[in-house]
Amino acid sequence: MTNENNTVLYTGVTGNLKKRIYEHKEKLIDGFSKRYNLNKLVYYEVFESAMDAIEREKQIKAGSRNRKIRLIEGINKKWLDLYHSL
Repeated sequence: MTNENNTVLYTGVTGNLKKRIYEHKEKLIDGFSKRYNLNKLVYYEVFESAMDAIEREKQIKAGSRNRKIRLIEGINKKWLDLYHSL
């Protein structure tokens, strides 16, 4: 997720992406995403198991900002909000 100006990036794991993004958009969750006004889903991956998702989350979080930007722009060059396509 990111904010309107694409200046902050957030990576997380959930079992219900549509619900979780809704919660972020409506600021129902206190914390990082609310503090930095993260309201756009610009990238996501789907996994069969929670363990695989958590491993991938760790890989992404360990990467540089530029690596994250390349991941996003690999599927979403214009940084559009993908929430409504879920």
